[in-house]
Amino acid sequence: MRLDKINVRTIQKFVTQLTEEKKVNAKGEVIGNLSPKTIKHHIAFISTVFDYAVRMQMLQSNPCKNVTLPTITTKEREIYTLDEVQQMLILFENESEVNFKYVIFFTLAAFTGLRRGELLGLEWKDFDFESRLMTVVRTSEWTKEKGIYTDTPKTKSSNRMLKIPSELTDKLLLFKEWQNRYKTNIGSKWVENDRLFTKWNGEPMGMRSPYKFFEKFCKRTGMRFVSIHSFRHFNATAMILNGVDVKTVQACLGHNDANTTLSIYAHSFHEAQVRAMESVSDCILGKTTNK
Repeated sequence: MRLDKINVRTIQKFVTQLTEEKKVNAKGEVIGNLSPKTIKHHIAFISTVFDYAVRMQMLQSNPCKNVTLPTITTKEREIYTLDEVQQMLILFENESEVNFKYVIFFTLAAFTGLRRGELLGLEWKDFDFESRLMTVVRTSEWTKEKGIYTDTPKTKSSNRMLKIPSELTDKLLLFKEWQNRYKTNIGSKWVENDRLFTKWNGEPMGMRSPYKFFEKFCKRTGMRFVSIHSFRHFNATAMILNGVDVKTVQACLGHNDANTTLSIYAHSFHEAQVRAMESVSDCILGKTTNK
């Protein structure tokens, strides 16, 4: 359709069609309707086209501005507590060598807050073990058309460098030794690459593999099961409640701006502010009591 023939009613009709559209997984199975958030992204993209047309004086107004979108309901995130993460790390000590790569995957997830694709995209050259620095410069992704492929991080800010604790460095070095031994044992069947997380033959690990392992791990050990992305929320919440400022949290998570961080973790920042005020109160009352 010509831009000048598209009006608010046209866009609103499209929104209605999107609400009825079915969401399909990689196997072609219907798994529900498009979420309100996805629909909002569709309209936001179309709106940028109309904004450009208005700036170029091709149109007088953007019809997307007056469209009613479905309400986005915010669900309370399932996040592991500190005690649960500590318990998980203890349980990991009993895992067999076969599962060592998954132990490292979820340990890194908890300590760094990396996205799943960022974790799967890590390569050994991304680590400076002497300085205990890790750089995030790529992601591992999957589509039905391409299969597994390497991509750039989600945003420009997602390219970042993180300092990792010495305990984690030691575990990574042990994992590197384990992987080298495994490569030697498998011989010519190994497909050479620099990835930390691989399939049995060295090819990049599939997107669903960590999820499948963790689901079985939780059933086997009785741990509460949460999604992989929840480890990112745990990491962010831990930083906030320990007094880390919003700009630093933003940089560590690789968010594009601080407003994104504030909006996602508003509850955690509010809780941190309450704690801060309580600490001031305790300090004042403590001094008064001492007198």
